Amino acid sequence: MITVMKGFDYRDNELCCEKVRIEDVAKKVGTPFYLYSQRSIIDNYRAFDKAFKEIDHLICYSCKANSNLSICRLLKEQGAGADVVSGGELYKALKIGVEPKRIVFSGVGKTREEIEYALKNNILMLNVESIPELELTDEIAGRLKKKAPIALRINPDIDPNTHPHISTGLAKSKFGIEISRAKEVYKKAKELENIEVLGIHMHIGSQITELEPFVDSLGKIVELIKELEKEGIELRYLDIGGGLGISYKKGEKTPTPKEFAKKLLSLIKGLKYRIILEPGRAIIGDVGILVTKVLYVKKTSKKNFVIVDVAMNDLIRPSLYDAYHEIIPIGKSKVQSPKSKVMVDVVGPVCESGDYLAKDRELAEVKSGDLLAILDAGAYGFSMSSNYNARPKVAEILVEKDKYCIIRKREGYKDLIRGEQEE
Repeated sequence: MITVMKGFDYRDNELCCEKVRIEDVAKKVGTPFYLYSQRSIIDNYRAFDKAFKEIDHLICYSCKANSNLSICRLLKEQGAGADVVSGGELYKALKIGVEPKRIVFSGVGKTREEIEYALKNNILMLNVESIPELELTDEIAGRLKKKAPIALRINPDIDPNTHPHISTGLAKSKFGIEISRAKEVYKKAKELENIEVLGIHMHIGSQITELEPFVDSLGKIVELIKELEKEGIELRYLDIGGGLGISYKKGEKTPTPKEFAKKLLSLIKGLKYRIILEPGRAIIGDVGILVTKVLYVKKTSKKNFVIVDVAMNDLIRPSLYDAYHEIIPIGKSKVQSPKSKVMVDVVGPVCESGDYLAKDRELAEVKSGDLLAILDAGAYGFSMSSNYNARPKVAEILVEKDKYCIIRKREGYKDLIRGEQEE
């Protein structure tokens, strides 16, 4: 048995998830499909929970990473709350029974309707990101005759050393309130009749693979907390966000939840606050794959192309971030020596030059009909997918030991026109 990633191994020359042969799933449900290991999702969640066991904490799973109801329900059953960034994500969290007092609502552009929806459902906190949002929240809460529970999201102006599109903690970012104005805004919030100031929130980005940005940011936030306490502003919750990265490339070192906790606990142990964490990718990213079938192998004078039935609308990360995902054959017998591998671009059917899964990648020779697995695709895979080029969205599969379940049906052509005027 050769382990490929969490929950995935080659057994008897066939890639398996837990005890399920992936080729068997492909024969039954067709391709493409996302496939996740239930055991590994639970293991990842428990690793976070155990890492912070020394302090009072609440893990609010970041639903934007993967908001499939079955996955969110599984995490809720393990004790997770939810970090939501839209009315839709809040609806899904409530739908599966997440307790409202275990839900935090983040996001720089909450609408009037979303704020009202959150307040009517008595969630734990709205993480407010600007003075106009604070004032609107006060107005809505007054109309509803409620006290709006809020935290202020503070921008610590720290470079998280990640891709610019997923960096959120710099001063030039659209997210949060500048740390230099934080005390002023807290004082304003305390004066508002319909606002209950409960916490402080930070989130500096996603796919962060070094601990220093977290430490530097949290250090700034802790100093701010001490200054606020001197002003008589005492809070109950410290939301330290998420953003811990995973390893997408072989040999790439990323911090474990235990290492992450060890660094941060030294800064927050003395605080009498409940700590909220918002992991997403670190729980679901490295426990899922995207299975695709080779349609054609095309050779030109300049390039060799492996054309597959997955496209940028199914997994946009390579096109959007130039992100790396390892691609391997489902059958181990396809893995040949480096000398027999060929340099290819793995591309999809969408009519865009940016529709690729890998560029200039060494891959074992394949032929039409062969199955490939795109690894570490559990986070920001299906959740960022679209129907571009009128392509139906793919199926999602959850594996538990020797069984699998379709947790999202593959869309058909009729799904593409639902809600449109046909005549």
